[in-house]
Amino acid sequence: MKKDQMPKGRRAVLRLAAALGATVTVGAIAADRLTAPDRPGTAGPPAPPRGGPGPAAGPQAQSARGGPASYRLQPMTAYAPPAYRRGVPPVRQRPFLSMSGVGRSMVLSFDDGPDPRYTPGILETLRRHDCRAMFFVCGEMAVENPDLLREMAADGHVVGNHSWSHPLIPKLRPSRIRDELGSTSEVVERTLGAAPLWYRAPYGAWNRHSFEIGAELGMEPLAWTVDTLDWKEPGTDTVVRRVLDGAAPGAVVLSHDAGGDRSQSVAALRRYLPELLDAGYHITVPQR
Repeated sequence: MKKDQMPKGRRAVLRLAAALGATVTVGAIAADRLTAPDRPGTAGPPAPPRGGPGPAAGPQAQSARGGPASYRLQPMTAYAPPAYRRGVPPVRQRPFLSMSGVGRSMVLSFDDGPDPRYTPGILETLRRHDCRAMFFVCGEMAVENPDLLREMAADGHVVGNHSWSHPLIPKLRPSRIRDELGSTSEVVERTLGAAPLWYRAPYGAWNRHSFEIGAELGMEPLAWTVDTLDWKEPGTDTVVRRVLDGAAPGAVVLSHDAGGDRSQSVAALRRYLPELLDAGYHITVPQR
């Protein structure tokens, strides 16, 4: 036998070893394809976010034939922080009548609108003097004039809730009170992106149910200190005199921009607003 020739027995052993090695290699590759994490470019469900739990070992980890592991079925929202929600205010037994601790400041408020005949004139006067006010709107007026709501918000005014149809609240069942206040808040939120934080009962007529339901809707009750009685159309001079006579730190003035002929209210604002400013008053809105 030549030196470079291998015995037949040794050649048989080497062939058997090679066959066994190939079998092990194929099995390892197949197992890797079943258990390895998904690679970029391959089909399959997304991997959990960085830092999230990985696939469990043991019985909970399933093969591709048995379906995805349980961790893949958790919604991605589970990793998001909880949404912020404003706290519900306490249930009051009476409305706020004025502001306290605000120095020489006053609040001007207008009810029943928005009305395209009178609200724009009030907004124009407030804008000219760079002042902010509160508008307690009725839902039935707000739903017909969403552009005026947006103009109020764009100018920095506070949009409050004055019920839907201006009813006498104490005569309503709680379910009707909820409808009146809730429907108006929905219109304001749909138009401006945020629900009102303040409300005022029509005619200043409050009851326990209105305080409870208003608080559930996230609103505080605000009344007034100075009533101009402009809804009686007493004349522009009378409205101006009532505002100037009632001016005081923390006072809340009630006027109207809808519900009748409000031309006197518009004209009176043009006169008493600059006089209040000249007297050193700061026209502002309450903060929450």
